[in-house]
Amino acid sequence: MDGSPQSHVQPDDPTVLVFEYVQHLALVLDALAPAPPAPLTVTHVGGAGLTLPRYVEATRPGSPQIVLEPDAELTALVREQVPLPRRHRIRVRPVDGRTGVAGLRDASAGVVVTDAYAGGRVPAELVGTAYATQLARVLEPGGVALWNLADEPGLRWVSRVVATVRQVLPEVAVVATHEVLKRRRFGNAVLAASRAPLPLERLRRDVARASLPTGLRVGDELERLCAGAKPFGDDGTRSPEPPDASGWRVV
Repeated sequence: MDGSPQSHVQPDDPTVLVFEYVQHLALVLDALAPAPPAPLTVTHVGGAGLTLPRYVEATRPGSPQIVLEPDAELTALVREQVPLPRRHRIRVRPVDGRTGVAGLRDASAGVVVTDAYAGGRVPAELVGTAYATQLARVLEPGGVALWNLADEPGLRWVSRVVATVRQVLPEVAVVATHEVLKRRRFGNAVLAASRAPLPLERLRRDVARASLPTGLRVGDELERLCAGAKPFGDDGTRSPEPPDASGWRVV
């Protein structure tokens, strides 16, 4: 999409995840209670190839899932070329994330995953205070919001998103590869946020045995990573321009 590698679907085994950030999203989902294979109520902001909804259905069969994806032509193409599994409970709504989230009921989602890009960048309206506040309303008590974020070395933009989100969802953690966390390259970072304590013991264990060299930042380590970051207002700013796609590595 927009010149960048965006989705990979393994139809015969949806648990095969190619992109590192999708693996990190799945790592957090697997750590949440109730443990798999118990269902989760998940809302996805951004659909594309429906990779993560397929993963949730494979690992937690029968999970009710809502996907907010405004590109109806893309959704139709995906359904035609890579059909969803039988007896799934995945429902795709052709609306943008902010509009779709505003229309959800209070406390209606156990998890909200924000993985939406336009022109290779995270839209500003999905990282501001207004959006984070809407997610806090939509989440069940103890529910978790996840973002797939992309930033330049230095992680200054990600730090501002963390500072914004934790104003309304104060328990936060960041998962990314070591190279990204050490601010050595442009890359993706997964932000998890909740009003309730996150499953840090399970996350630490799963991060340590991840197939990719992965790190977790919470507490003092996250404070140091985000030191001096200023929260966004109601609307944020778009994520930085990505590098040329020919320089990206698929691991």
